[in-house]
Amino acid sequence: MTGFELTIALLLLLLTPGPTNSLMLVAGAERGLTGAVRLIPAELAGYLLTVAPLALAGAALLADHEGLRTGLTLAAAVWVAVLAAKLWRVPGEAGTGPAVDARALFVTTALNPKALIFGLVLLPSPDRLAENLLLFAGLVALVAVLWAGIGAVIRAGGTHQPRALFVLRRLASVWLALISVALIARGVGA
Repeated sequence: MTGFELTIALLLLLLTPGPTNSLMLVAGAERGLTGAVRLIPAELAGYLLTVAPLALAGAALLADHEGLRTGLTLAAAVWVAVLAAKLWRVPGEAGTGPAVDARALFVTTALNPKALIFGLVLLPSPDRLAENLLLFAGLVALVAVLWAGIGAVIRAGGTHQPRALFVLRRLASVWLALISVALIARGVGA
């Protein structure tokens, strides 16, 4: 795969709505662009925690331990369900605070099913692994800014209003619940 083809493949997958992008969207709506951008290191660390080892030795590891992929998928499903429940709670309830913090974004991203595709399919290359990981890191940051920016635009359009933020959090919660159900189905069906 050429550098251009890899860039397009990474961008298409990174731009796809999923748990990490949903959290960055909500973070942008809750905190504004500047506050959400501060979460990018947590997202990047979460991806690299999963992607780098997979790119180095993941295919052999998963081939030797068939249940590991299923276990990772089910763990991701449970975590996404927990996030869906957290987003569903009404902002301002005791203990809710902002729906998205660095820890939630880190764990969500480390368990993101996309990381398996990045680490096992798109990034491994004996001659270009470091170059591929640098490209990946740059694109992760770019896409995170884009999703946070969309959230910030929604905020500027009125989502900082309690009712609008409530609706955005509920929509993100439903989306994450659907992702969780799909992951459970995939994990059980494997």
